[in-house]
Amino acid sequence: MNDKYERQMKKGVLDMIVLKLLASEAKYGYQIIQEMKEKSGEIFLLKDGTLYPILYRLEDDGLVVSRWSGAKGKQVARKYYEITEEGSRTLAGIVEVWERISEGISKIMEG
Repeated sequence: MNDKYERQMKKGVLDMIVLKLLASEAKYGYQIIQEMKEKSGEIFLLKDGTLYPILYRLEDDGLVVSRWSGAKGKQVARKYYEITEEGSRTLAGIVEVWERISEGISKIMEG
């Protein structure tokens, strides 16, 4: 099967997944990539070049905010992303839409 369809389907849910991963605590980019990989059973294997435009767009939309952590000892400074209240409300709305779409798809596929 052409993986074009898989890429298109995944692309449509990345904002929702990133917001969901940030809902529990602030995270830096590599941490988001690793957590997405682990929690999805390696279905979502993002590269930096895919994640950061999503984070920048979410930040521009006021759904996440970022802050730099100071370097401590050998640890480098990292940019952490945190979901905002607006981001939490938006995530709740996206999840509702996702559930409706998933239900509709299931009905079609079962028939």
